[in-house]
Amino acid sequence: MNIHRRSWVKLAAASAAAAFVALASFAAPAAAQEKVTVFAAASMKNALDNANKAWAVQGGKDVTVSYAASSALAKQIESGAPADIFISADLDWMKYVSDKKLVKEDTKFNWLGNRIVLVAAKDAAKPVDIKPGFDLAGLLKGGRLAMGEPNSVPAGKYGKAALEKLGAWSAVEKSVASAESVRAALALVSRGEAPYGIVYQTDAAADPGVAIVGTFPADTHPPIVYPIAILSESKSKDAAAYLDYLKSAKAAPFFEKEGFTILK
Repeated sequence: MNIHRRSWVKLAAASAAAAFVALASFAAPAAAQEKVTVFAAASMKNALDNANKAWAVQGGKDVTVSYAASSALAKQIESGAPADIFISADLDWMKYVSDKKLVKEDTKFNWLGNRIVLVAAKDAAKPVDIKPGFDLAGLLKGGRLAMGEPNSVPAGKYGKAALEKLGAWSAVEKSVASAESVRAALALVSRGEAPYGIVYQTDAAADPGVAIVGTFPADTHPPIVYPIAILSESKSKDAAAYLDYLKSAKAAPFFEKEGFTILK
């Protein structure tokens, strides 16, 4: 092979390699966009996982979900974490990202409702009459009250508001075991590390190790609302269809089964 021939072969090989790299660079983002990425409140896990399985069976694209406290997810979105849809466990954290122009306003929707309950380990559960002046501190007997961080995690904020309204907060404030999410608070009770905890009704139903001993009256705390929205930076062409599915009659049973209410 002469010098000119070798040079031509090298040039052709280099061009082919460059073309392959270029094609790969275009294909990778396209493949990534086939998946819908959801940031969802931790209390959504069981219901949303089941709804997503049904979505996949019906021909929907893959869904990847990151579960955490709404406060943590909102901060991640603010920091530029890539996601297509945000489901918050309260209106405050959705407003937080909305105020920063991080959601598509025309997709924002108040989707689900929930309730907060007092739980105990199943083998030690006895009914508690939750009413003004009830002696929660006496029930704890020096133990800890597990709940989401009261100033940031939605379930903790609702729980604190309810205890304040009932006149029980000041007596138990120093006994609170603050957790990073409502599921983390639930785990403390389930493992026996706290005798009582305040969680969502839907979380209690998801853990066979705990039992609901009382339900907080709805008028003791702000309405529990789960808003949902597509994020401004979403590149997924399937996000809108997925959002429509979650709001549809087909998906509703998965959430109602876990104890959520569908808001109209």
